[in-house]
Amino acid sequence: MRARSLLNRCLLRGESVVAPAGIALAFIFVSAMGVAAWWNERVQLTQLRQLRFDHVRPIGRMLKQTAEALLASGEISSLRRLVVETAMAADLDSCGIVLLDGTVIADSDPSRISVSRVDQRWPTGEVESEDESLRGGQVRLVYELHVPQRGQARLLVTARTAATSVVRGQAQAGAALSTAVALAGLLVVYRRTRFRVSLLGEIRQTLRAVDQGEQAVEALQLSPTLGPEAEAWNRIMAENDRLRQQQVAERSGQAQVSGESSADLVAACDALNQGLLLLDGSCITYANGAAARFCSVRREDLIGSQFDAHIQDAQLAEAIAQTGDRATWRRVAVEVERPGEDEAGGDVLRFTIRPMVIQDVLVTLLIIEDITQQRVAESSRHAFVAQATHELRTPLTNIRLSAETAIDLGDEDPKLRSQCLNAINHATRRLERMVSQMLSIAQIEAGAISLARDDVRMGDLLNELMADYQPHAQEKSIGLSLEMAPKLPVIQADRDLVTLVLQNLIGNAMKYTPDGGKVQVTVEPRGGVLAVTVADSGIGISESDAPRIFEKFYRADDKRVHAATGSGLGLAVAREVARLHGGDITLQSQLNEGSTFTFTILAGPTA
Repeated sequence: MRARSLLNRCLLRGESVVAPAGIALAFIFVSAMGVAAWWNERVQLTQLRQLRFDHVRPIGRMLKQTAEALLASGEISSLRRLVVETAMAADLDSCGIVLLDGTVIADSDPSRISVSRVDQRWPTGEVESEDESLRGGQVRLVYELHVPQRGQARLLVTARTAATSVVRGQAQAGAALSTAVALAGLLVVYRRTRFRVSLLGEIRQTLRAVDQGEQAVEALQLSPTLGPEAEAWNRIMAENDRLRQQQVAERSGQAQVSGESSADLVAACDALNQGLLLLDGSCITYANGAAARFCSVRREDLIGSQFDAHIQDAQLAEAIAQTGDRATWRRVAVEVERPGEDEAGGDVLRFTIRPMVIQDVLVTLLIIEDITQQRVAESSRHAFVAQATHELRTPLTNIRLSAETAIDLGDEDPKLRSQCLNAINHATRRLERMVSQMLSIAQIEAGAISLARDDVRMGDLLNELMADYQPHAQEKSIGLSLEMAPKLPVIQADRDLVTLVLQNLIGNAMKYTPDGGKVQVTVEPRGGVLAVTVADSGIGISESDAPRIFEKFYRADDKRVHAATGSGLGLAVAREVARLHGGDITLQSQLNEGSTFTFTILAGPTA
């Protein structure tokens, strides 16, 4: 409907009667010219494809003979170089030599080669039948290679075919010239026909204007020079205008009723979280409370001002300006980032632009939404995925490399195979721990984890853990000690999760304390909570790293930290578990002097 309305405005008055026939005839001519051009191009393209096939086939046959000779003499490097140079010289899509078991020994793309060294004997069997075919836009050649005393292989060659730009340009130029001549003839016939039906055309155009809401009697009248029919039509339009004015006068008494409901509509708009603005051009004619808040001005100062005085964005201004053209009416959304006044950062506003017609006046409706938190959530999700992918890549790479080594050289060296299996087992356990920690964090953040609370005696639990870590401490000559108050309160907690927290804290202290150091674990009640302090004489944590040490996947920027294995998830999981129990984990540390982690948890009655 909009396209038809635009066409009517571009035509002279009364011209729309003849215009459809002229357009249809022009479409037929253009279509015929297009089909002719397509057929001509198709014939030339077929010829070019055949020429390309005739050019590639001798190259493939020559390459087959040369490849068999090089394979027989064992010159694999020369063969691979020949394949690459031939593919580049002949502009081939692909060119490769494949054994019957699928192993690629030479290819125009070196990354596809499966092995670096070729065995003396190859698999034998039924080989795919040779093929020299031209299918669509591609030449495909398949040749069987027989290498005495070694085996069989296949030579695969593919090359694309396409019409040159010169041929396409000539075909298109000829079609365009023929089309221009045909349209010029159509235009001459069209101009002669239009004047013969001018009266009928003007009447039809006037009826369409009435259907679209045109009410001005001057715009609906015809020129008296068109004869008595035009004068009769003008009398009908004048009577219709008199009746319309009479109906308007009868309904004017009902105008006050609609005014009473407008106050309720304004109140409803003010209750919205989204901002609403009405623009006449760039001037603001209405604004609700949320819009004034987003623009950081009073609503009284907002109405009547220019929009770009409050929100300055080139893309948004261009989108608003385009709403004045009815031919391009559409709903548009523009996101604007505004800088903040402090380090906390700014906000992101989404402006949805929608053109409207109110009382025959075109206005622009702006809907403003604050999507800052949505952006932050998306950024956090993307960062988590990127970090998780990076951390998972290392154990997966170790598993793959160890498996490949065991497969290739395991039979020749049993000791090496045992080492590879141990490496795979170690990487698998590391991967399992990492995935388990990631799942724990995901469950905690989603609120899907449930605590199996029971009586937990911290003294007994720590004695068990100290017994587990003593062998490792003795191996590194680390002094591991435990100090407890005489009486400790019983806590209500999930024993497994509390054990996980303590294992992370004590395990990290042991990991980052050098040989000959010491790790001190202290347990004491502190005003309603039970505090477990793990102090070590290890490498310590710098002031710049300390605020981020509990972030997921974060590891301090210290070579000694990166030398030790770890995923960067342990402390993040431990603090989330502590907070689930109503406690927390805090850190005091100094670089090269040691760290002290304090785990607090709500305490119960004294045991």
